[in-house]
Amino acid sequence: MADPTRVIDDLCAESDGLDRLVAGAGAEQWGRETPAAGWTVAHQIAHLAWTDRSALLAVTDPDGFRALVEKALAAPYTFVDEGAEEYARSAPAELLARWREGRAALEKALREAPAGARFPWYGPPMSAASMATARLMETWAHGLDVADAIGVTRPPTDRLRHVARLGVRTRDFAYATHGLTPPADPFRVELTGPGGEVWAYGPEDAPQRVTGPALDFCLLVTQRAHRADLALTADGPDADRWLDIAQAFAGPPGGGRPPKEGTR
Repeated sequence: MADPTRVIDDLCAESDGLDRLVAGAGAEQWGRETPAAGWTVAHQIAHLAWTDRSALLAVTDPDGFRALVEKALAAPYTFVDEGAEEYARSAPAELLARWREGRAALEKALREAPAGARFPWYGPPMSAASMATARLMETWAHGLDVADAIGVTRPPTDRLRHVARLGVRTRDFAYATHGLTPPADPFRVELTGPGGEVWAYGPEDAPQRVTGPALDFCLLVTQRAHRADLALTADGPDADRWLDIAQAFAGPPGGGRPPKEGTR
């Protein structure tokens, strides 16, 4: 049984870093467009606040969360945008306070969750560790969009290990959400972390594999960069196909980001 303590600690650190970035932003920066079409910095933080609320409901009020799932099923392609739009209407100070309050409540609920407990989600049920990992993945990915809009760079950290692992574990989900049958055999995934260490997943003798920088893999599975702009290598037809459809987040297939000009 996975101890959620470390990933919850890392989620808090990732959130605090993004908090410091937006806390010093002026109203004009909160209104800037981000790489996500139609979303400003405010929409990005609003989405995190809204999803933290969803996660908190899943952990503390399963019936209340099921009502959210019914709304999502009724509007699968607009539900997320509608939630972000609703929260983004608040003034920046209000929105920031709302996000801080929600993530603090979620942290407390995850730390106090009974060992072995599983909570409903928009995909399969999640443990406390898995829920924290998913929140860290989203916080990191949306934080990249915020940083891009504000014009700063957030250097990669070892916290990406959680995002990379989630990206590997959601391989079959990525196939299924595209209406494809997942491969029967696991792949070998070898990624070079920010500090030069190798993060390895899957059997060493797997005939199909993916290799490259951990940062690039995390950008791929969160669909923050196009495959053509990343230094990832796939050996084997199924592994190659995976890199075209990889998606670590719940919901319908994401549209991804276009390749940079001149790369394809």
